[in-house]
Amino acid sequence: MPPHIRTFEDAPKTMAKKRNLPAVQQAPTLEPADLRILESAKKRMENIGWAMEGLNQLGRSIDKQVARLSEGQQKQLKQISYNVLQKVVSSNLKSMDPDKKNPANLNTAYQAMASLSGAIGGAFGFIAFAGDMALTTKLMMRSIMDIARSEGEDLRELDTQLACLQVFALGGKSKHDDNLDTGYYALRMSIRSALRGVANPLAKAIGQIAGRFSVQVTEKFAAQAVPVIGAFGGAAINTAFITHFQNMAEAHFSVRRLERKYGMEAVEAAYHKIGDEPLEE
Repeated sequence: MPPHIRTFEDAPKTMAKKRNLPAVQQAPTLEPADLRILESAKKRMENIGWAMEGLNQLGRSIDKQVARLSEGQQKQLKQISYNVLQKVVSSNLKSMDPDKKNPANLNTAYQAMASLSGAIGGAFGFIAFAGDMALTTKLMMRSIMDIARSEGEDLRELDTQLACLQVFALGGKSKHDDNLDTGYYALRMSIRSALRGVANPLAKAIGQIAGRFSVQVTEKFAAQAVPVIGAFGGAAINTAFITHFQNMAEAHFSVRRLERKYGMEAVEAAYHKIGDEPLEE
């Protein structure tokens, strides 16, 4: 065959070469062990879990208390949510070593301190609630940042700080946030879209996340306002509260670790398939 004549099989190669088309690459497939990690993370993030389920068990009592909150009280609770989130990242960064490779697991210690704070808040009601919330949220954020660091995140990076704040928006599926999009990737996309082109993304993120976090704060306040709760109940509620967000953080940062390994597109695709088909053994 003359050299200037090309076969049919050569045509696609020639066209791709002339157009300088990039080779089509398939997204990597997650290894079975990593798929199981992802499945566990999804179950944790898209369900309330035992920690917050305890609040729902109070059912009508909490609903009645929420209904009794005046407009002024609801604004106060939203402001408390915003104020505590505004301070927790910077205050914890001052006393944490971002280069510590294998930080000790202090989840139980943070739970104990939050429990003590809840006991005080439960005993003194609304007067002590703002102080209790400030301390509890600081402990929760410190625990979240510890978890992030243990999963290979750099606490000095703005992206990591934003990811830590996002944990407070992962409230699971509660009946008081029915009007909010609770899908994990939908939530991340929503926050990411809101931050595009913003001069101060951290401040903007706090504003976005505080709206969701205030739902849990309102439920916590309403539960502690139930007369039978008191100091003992306040301690138990705080333990449930911090345990819930520790679970959210462990799931969230394990997903981010997988995204660094396989790419976000591959992990998100696998995430959405979970439940639709069996995992590989």
